[in-house]
Amino acid sequence: MFPGIGTVINVVTIVLGAGIGVLVGSRMPARTRELLTDVLGLTTLLGAAGALFSLWSKRYVSALPTGWSLLTVLGALLVGGLIGSAARLEDRLNAVGERLRLRFRASSESTFVEGFVSAALLFAIGPLAILGSISDGMSTGINQLLLKSSLDFFAAMAFAASLGWGVAVAAVPVGIYQAFWTVIGVGLGSILTGYQVDAMTATGGVLLICIGLKLLKIRDIAAGNLLPALAVAPLLAWGLHAFV
Repeated sequence: MFPGIGTVINVVTIVLGAGIGVLVGSRMPARTRELLTDVLGLTTLLGAAGALFSLWSKRYVSALPTGWSLLTVLGALLVGGLIGSAARLEDRLNAVGERLRLRFRASSESTFVEGFVSAALLFAIGPLAILGSISDGMSTGINQLLLKSSLDFFAAMAFAASLGWGVAVAAVPVGIYQAFWTVIGVGLGSILTGYQVDAMTATGGVLLICIGLKLLKIRDIAAGNLLPALAVAPLLAWGLHAFV
């Protein structure tokens, strides 16, 4: 095997799951597809709840000054949101999705863009994408990415059943994102300590809440603009651990 094989498997499972979802979804009535989207939104919120448990992990709480576990995530979201808003990341993600919609000749009334953006965010967020890719790059195993691939397969199937081919195209940015972390693993080894991973995981949980609320049509939050918070969180946690 070679470094990156885990990401290759992950990308293939996303495309396969989305393909099956599109084939099955085209035979479903609209109310059934809407119900699947609601189920996926609820499941996304459950995933977010699991990620937020990192806020109370012993290694995370003990590594930071007293009372700063939640404030670290808040600070990461605020700083990351400012960066993302200034860079207009949400608009850029939507623009990429729109260009791909035209490229794949999907109708303007289709859910191509929503499927692309939502799936790309969902599949990229979480510790498995980062830790699994770094582990893959270090040649210490792809177990984490195999687990992520199985989860993404069923999520892609459910997404695509209601949101269409945009979910399959989301495999492209996910592959690029995980390839980046694989290169980090090859060149630098393990660069994140446990408490930094917990900070990133909890911050990712908040972003997952944004996605879940959007899928449930409760609130449309520009989760794309919050993506830089995933990079800010471990840096902020390290700064507080080292200097406060």
